[in-house]
Amino acid sequence: MFLRFPRRLFLFNLLGLTFAACQPRKEFEGALTIGVINYGGGEQIINQYAKFNNYLGEKTNAYIQLEPAFNENRAVERLEARAWSLVFAPPGLAAIAIARYQYIPLFPLIGINNLRSIFVVRKESPITDLKQLQGQIVALGQLGSATGYYFPLYNLYGTTLADILFAPTPKAALESVAQGKAIACAVSEAELSLYGSQLAPTEFRVLFKDPHYVPLGVVLIGPNVERNRQEFIRKVMSDSPSGLAQEVGYVPNGQVPDYKYMISVVDRVSSISSKLQTKPVRLF
Repeated sequence: MFLRFPRRLFLFNLLGLTFAACQPRKEFEGALTIGVINYGGGEQIINQYAKFNNYLGEKTNAYIQLEPAFNENRAVERLEARAWSLVFAPPGLAAIAIARYQYIPLFPLIGINNLRSIFVVRKESPITDLKQLQGQIVALGQLGSATGYYFPLYNLYGTTLADILFAPTPKAALESVAQGKAIACAVSEAELSLYGSQLAPTEFRVLFKDPHYVPLGVVLIGPNVERNRQEFIRKVMSDSPSGLAQEVGYVPNGQVPDYKYMISVVDRVSSISSKLQTKPVRLF
C-alpha cells in the first residue's frame, strides 16, 4: 500500500536527517572503569563521582564506568581480574593491588594522617597484654582493611585464638565486644572515637596500639591501561579543578605515601590466611 506523507512532515524529517549526518560522531577511545569501596551500598556515591566522571570522560575521550564494591572481598576479586582501570583504594586494598596485581599509585587520598590500628577491650576486662588473648575470641575487620585486618593479624602472629569473628564494619566489631561475643576487637583510633560513645553504657579501653602509622589510601591505575595513556590520565587528574578532586577525595599535588612496610605486613598475613577459618586459629 502506498503511503502519503504531508509535505511539511517530509521536509522536517529530511532536515533532521541532514543535521544528524553533519554532526561529528564521538568515537570513544576505550572504556575506563573506576573502582571504589562503598560500604553502605547507597546511591549517593553515584552523585559524588558524577562531575569527576564527566570531566575525566571529556578530557580522555573515554567511556567512564563507576563500579562500587560493597566490601573488600569483592574489591580484591575485581583487582585480581584487573577489571578496574582506576581505583580509589584504602591502604590495605592499595597494598594488595600494588604488591600482587601491578597497580601503580598516582595520588594520595584525602584521609587521616598518623592513623593507627588498636586492640580494644571492655574497660573492666582483666586482659592487659596481647599475649593474654591466647585461647580467646577476637573480632577483626574484613580482608583488605589495614587497621581491622592486616595490622592486627600481624601483631597476633604466633598466637592461637579460639576463634575470629570477622565483623562487616568497625562498629559491628565494637558491638561484638560490648555484647560479650568477643574479648577484644581491632579498629582504628578514629573508629573508636566515632563509634565508642554510640555504644554506651559500655566503656572501652585501648589494650594495644600499633607503633606504625597506616599510610594514606591512594588512587591507583591498572596495568591494563597502556603506559602513554597512564601518563595522560595522570596529567588530566593532576590538572583537575581542586574542588572536583576534593569531591572524590584525592590530592592532585600530593606525594604518594611509602607502602613498603604496609606491603610487608600484607605478605606476612597472607602466609597464614589459609588458617583463619579453622578452630582453633593458629596464627603461625
